[in-house]
Amino acid sequence: MIAQGCEGARCTPTPLKQARTCTIVPRDQRVEDRQGIMLTVRIHGRGGQGVVTAAELLSTAAFADGKHALAFPSFGSERMGAPVMAFCRIDTGAIRTREAVTHPDVLIVQDPTLLHQVELFAGLAPEGYVLINSTFSVDDLNIGEVLKSLPSDHVCVVPASDIGMKHMRRPIANTPLLGAFAAMTGVIELASVQSAMRQKFPGALGEANAAAAQDGYDHVIASLAPEGSGVHHARAN
Repeated sequence: MIAQGCEGARCTPTPLKQARTCTIVPRDQRVEDRQGIMLTVRIHGRGGQGVVTAAELLSTAAFADGKHALAFPSFGSERMGAPVMAFCRIDTGAIRTREAVTHPDVLIVQDPTLLHQVELFAGLAPEGYVLINSTFSVDDLNIGEVLKSLPSDHVCVVPASDIGMKHMRRPIANTPLLGAFAAMTGVIELASVQSAMRQKFPGALGEANAAAAQDGYDHVIASLAPEGSGVHHARAN
């Protein structure tokens, strides 16, 4: 379990961004400026895919941004290839609960073969965010009906495994997806995500992961930008 700071009472989650455009989020709309609002993240993948590491890196990045954060895994089978979940809570104030995240504001799916598990999208907030590692569209993945109630700019498919192959010569999806998380939600800075990776993986491996996070970030910015417009980053780095 990785704890950065302490916990406070859980409040009803609110949308982090309202518009499809990727302009800078006004300061008074940023989740870190609203006292007592907790963001909950649930990450799904398989054993050996770095699911727990992703939650830990997210926690470290949030802490670097001056927030309180808590990351921990589910307690199921740890065998290679078995379904795995990890959780992260991020808040501006103290965090106390260490229960599993059953009503996530953000859902990250590292392995698309898990998409049709019955409980995968269970409890997702009405205006939650979904990030999926795949080269296929939401409709091609046959989950459009499940996600149709979410705002269109709250769902993004990222070819994270391909990005991992490009930078690390392995289909590592967790770090590109964390870059994508920074772009989609605006909750943490990309620079903080990359710093957490460099701390966790010193040297060339850290740089490769940081580059993969940048690609994941850029993919989301490009995919959410309106057609014919310039691409603007959701947050200034």
